[in-house]
Amino acid sequence: MVTARLPRRVVLAAAIAGLGLGPRLLGSRVGAGADEQLVAARYRLLVFSRTAGFRHDSIPDAVAAVGRLGDQNGFLVDATEDPSVFTDAGLADYSAVSFLLTTGDVLDDSQQAAFERYIAAGHGFVGVHSAADTEYDWPWYGGLLGAYFASHPDIQRAAVHREDANHPSTVSLPDVWVRTDEWYNFQTNPRDTPDIHVLASLDESSYSGGTMGDHPIAWYQEYAGGRAWYTAGGHTRESYSEPLFLQHLLGGLEYAAGGPHPFMVR
Repeated sequence: MVTARLPRRVVLAAAIAGLGLGPRLLGSRVGAGADEQLVAARYRLLVFSRTAGFRHDSIPDAVAAVGRLGDQNGFLVDATEDPSVFTDAGLADYSAVSFLLTTGDVLDDSQQAAFERYIAAGHGFVGVHSAADTEYDWPWYGGLLGAYFASHPDIQRAAVHREDANHPSTVSLPDVWVRTDEWYNFQTNPRDTPDIHVLASLDESSYSGGTMGDHPIAWYQEYAGGRAWYTAGGHTRESYSEPLFLQHLLGGLEYAAGGPHPFMVR
């Protein structure tokens, strides 16, 4: 089990994401009993969904789904699109940060430096889908992420092959997972990076528009003192009510927030 650092504050702002009003605490934790729930929480997650390019209509569904995962699994979720939280003090209470459907240049130089220090201190990162379409001019982030977006065909069904049956993000998946999403091609193959562990890959013969041949679609790594997990799934609104995708995402969050878990077979 992850041992959470007790938060120093309770974020109760009734902010609407994207208005620059800071993080909001999701779910039933806001209100009476919030302090007690903070103490009991296994860890605290920051969900960041700012966009400076294409904006997915699935963002509200995605943020709400992560909030439900927190409610169901004993961790707290704060959601924001305000980049000013990216300071040493602003990030200090979080075990992991998720870039959830971000796009474009979302952090300035000082905010980037704070996030680099945060990861160096041993914390975690979760990238979902267009996190790979984010911060192209920040080489450190490209290394954390593992590969940048290149292109995609139309949304369609495809077969995903599980490569690692023991990681928490894939332990619940079938060996061949057929689902519908927007399937990214990447500028480079993350498998070529020695520290990256590929969790699942696309069978390009099962759909149209794949350009990579060997086509990783989810992976993780230890990076710059911390942990990073990425999945290219999650474009569609339907993804966030899909039980297997939610188990996949939950496992990535758990890995990023605390490293190896007891049920991971080595």
